[in-house]
Amino acid sequence: MAATLSVEPAGRSCWDEPLSIAVSGLAPEQPVTLRAALRDEKGTSFRAHARYRADAHGRLDLARAPALGGSFAGLEPMGLLWALEPERPFWRLVKRDVRTPFVVELEVLDGHEPDGGRLLARAVHERHFMAPGVRRVPVREGRVRATLFLPPEPGPFPGIVDLFGVGGGLLEYRASLLAGKGFAVLALAYYNYDDLPKGMDAMHMEYFEEAVNYLLSHPEIKGPGVGVLGISKGGELGLAMASFLKGIKAAVIINGSVAAVGNTINYKDEAIPPVSILRNQVRVRMTTTGRASSMPMRSPNACRPMGRRSPRSSATRKRGIILSPLISHCARRACTSWWGLTSPLEGSLSLMPWPSWMHGSNSRLSSTNT
Repeated sequence: MAATLSVEPAGRSCWDEPLSIAVSGLAPEQPVTLRAALRDEKGTSFRAHARYRADAHGRLDLARAPALGGSFAGLEPMGLLWALEPERPFWRLVKRDVRTPFVVELEVLDGHEPDGGRLLARAVHERHFMAPGVRRVPVREGRVRATLFLPPEPGPFPGIVDLFGVGGGLLEYRASLLAGKGFAVLALAYYNYDDLPKGMDAMHMEYFEEAVNYLLSHPEIKGPGVGVLGISKGGELGLAMASFLKGIKAAVIINGSVAAVGNTINYKDEAIPPVSILRNQVRVRMTTTGRASSMPMRSPNACRPMGRRSPRSSATRKRGIILSPLISHCARRACTSWWGLTSPLEGSLSLMPWPSWMHGSNSRLSSTNT
């Protein structure tokens, strides 16, 4: 009996939807290797593989059978997707056109050699970024440059402003997926896109306020406020929005700083100065993995919090949110020195400073999702 590879849901699914992957028609206890591959929009190949053994009935269910090795090991039903690695070092898998899917090729090979076994079964599955019926609306209103994603059914819907981080541009894949869950999401660009500023010398909250007001005035948005979702630099700006703007009622911050980093944040007559970076306190070394890490001349762990807080603006006093770091010699030392080898959105490599101002932090931080 020929082996059969099945994937559920059949044919297509959304990128954030779990898959059920199973193989039938194998010999009892047969060793096999499963491979997954896809190509991004620039033609770079991403691959993963894992070794398995069929059960006594010749069946293999990735939800029940642990991987014996390969790109991952253990019980990982979605391992063939999250373990995908690029052929080009440090290349990022980024979806730019959410109107087209990623096409995933799945293969079952005889034995435990990922490149030498006989092909037993194959399947192709499309991973989409827009659920059926989700509406995509480009936005050019005043200064706002964005894309609004609306669920298929009539509103009103809870609204979200979605912000990404360093690299700029307009990324839509998170907003498009959230629209499939019943949210109206504004994927907002704030630099390095269209006629917006090319750099981040200063961030003016009035631009973000204009975006919030646009969203609140939309007939399919449920008020009286909206949420903000931000990662990295977008998380830092999301906290600033929650501090200054009345229309923000909820905030989800992913890996965002609670201090202004690299540029001043301005709103009307208020200004939050950036954390300083003491470059002379940084020593950079290349690790065996190819990542550049740094060690401060004096570890942040050597400094204990002094409990002193910086002066707060009237807006932050009202909301109890602190955007400036602790003021002390130790805090200034702690604000120097984590660097990460980053791959910007187009895939080229660069080094960028990543201040670690939080006392007691000893983690090596690298920017992989900004």
